Amino acid sequence: MADSYAKAYLVLEDGSVHPGESFGAEIEGHGEVVFNTSMTGYQEVLTDPSYAGQLVNLTYPLAGNYGINKNDFESKRIQVSGLIVREHCDLPSHGQSEHTLHEFLRSQGIPGISGVDTRAITRRLRSQGVMMGAITQEQPEVALKKLAQRARYDDTDYVRTVTTEEIYDWDDLSSETELDPAKYKILVTDCGLKYNILRLLRQRGCQVIAVPATTPAEDMLAMNPSGILFSPGPGDPQLLDYLVSNLSKLLGQVPVMGICLGHQIAARALGAKTYKLKFGHRGANHPVKDLASERVYITAQNHGYAVDPDSLPAGLEISHLNLNDGTIEGLKHTQMPLFTIQYHSEASPGPQDNEYLFDRFVQMLEEAN
Repeated sequence: MADSYAKAYLVLEDGSVHPGESFGAEIEGHGEVVFNTSMTGYQEVLTDPSYAGQLVNLTYPLAGNYGINKNDFESKRIQVSGLIVREHCDLPSHGQSEHTLHEFLRSQGIPGISGVDTRAITRRLRSQGVMMGAITQEQPEVALKKLAQRARYDDTDYVRTVTTEEIYDWDDLSSETELDPAKYKILVTDCGLKYNILRLLRQRGCQVIAVPATTPAEDMLAMNPSGILFSPGPGDPQLLDYLVSNLSKLLGQVPVMGICLGHQIAARALGAKTYKLKFGHRGANHPVKDLASERVYITAQNHGYAVDPDSLPAGLEISHLNLNDGTIEGLKHTQMPLFTIQYHSEASPGPQDNEYLFDRFVQMLEEAN
């Protein structure tokens, strides 16, 4: 028998109130409200560290229909501050399902709200821009006053809340498939990485070592890596001067790849500027053009900031463009072994079309070594 769910509200900072039902943990959740247009992949979304500090509104009307399984984690825990859905499924149908979406959220103390018009919420965010919000069972007026007193998303360094505390080798996490011996040693600076980045690099003959985001450049170079990847992650790149400083010391010393936040950090390290998008790109169907091949790829995305094209320094060139709004989706350097992408080549969730970029990184390692 399905649980009985209490009344709850999604309260946005513009004063709008969206009544629904509480599911997951019956506690208050607050954060920046964003929307994701993917039709599947809610477990990967929930465990993506780039969503730290955010309430995620799913535009697809049904979530939880195939349950939660042990294989689709992209980090060790739920990272979102709350989940907003039109409807969640209490009776999932999948052979690998171990828990319902409701049970999964409740077990980790994360609130959800269902029964709201998620597409109306999305239209509001598209017209007014992303905004702070709260999932609450309190009276909306009380929640709105509390919301005004809380720290804003743009003022918090969320990377420090999601990065690993210790260095670890991905091989230490047992793999069911036998992999070839590692040819290259890759350090992945964990700004909020997803496990699939580590999986895809290991499958390409790389030893993969994750290091905390605060690891000094000198310590990374002392590990004698073949290359360094700066991962995706949450928050405003303007707050991350320590990462910018580290990456600037690595440029020209070792091949570097940046993904999403790593792309923004690399751009800042070379003197470019970033800015906040009105409502960001979050979903699994964004068209991006590779300017070198002129091929269009369908990409997975999750970012709220972009690099300013008017601020690019000499030597840093645009390699990929978003065909929806013309924003920069990739950069390459003409003299140093560096390339970056704004979208998620590791997908999870999303199309696998862009895994070729990991092959490109390995090719850069071969040329440099």
